[in-house]
Amino acid sequence: QVQLVESGGGLVQAGGSLRLSCAASGRTFIRYAMGWFRQAPGKEREFVAAIRWSGGNSVYADSVKGRFTISRNNVVNTVALQMNSLKPEDTAVYYCAADASTALHVHAWEYDYWGQGTQVTVSS
Repeated sequence: QVQLVESGGGLVQAGGSLRLSCAASGRTFIRYAMGWFRQAPGKEREFVAAIRWSGGNSVYADSVKGRFTISRNNVVNTVALQMNSLKPEDTAVYYCAADASTALHVHAWEYDYWGQGTQVTVSS
């Protein structure tokens, strides 16, 4: 079992930055690939970024590539999403997710555990 709690969301102007954090509980955190997803009002949940358990490989959605960076710290069981050059279209609830697979998955249905989400609002 893995429990996930996100933090760091808020209101920021376009061009600004935010850093989201996800704290995981559970002794097997190191075994899980971790991902970030987001969901805007009236839209489906979409993939943002994912990172392997080792932290050695990551993958990003084209819409955030070059602006967002995912990282993890297996000592303190956290995964972070650094978001730079934010745009109004980045506005959404952001979710942290854990995947027991060794692969890097980009579909929400492939993830096993989810946090409650944190709101990110980017004003123009």
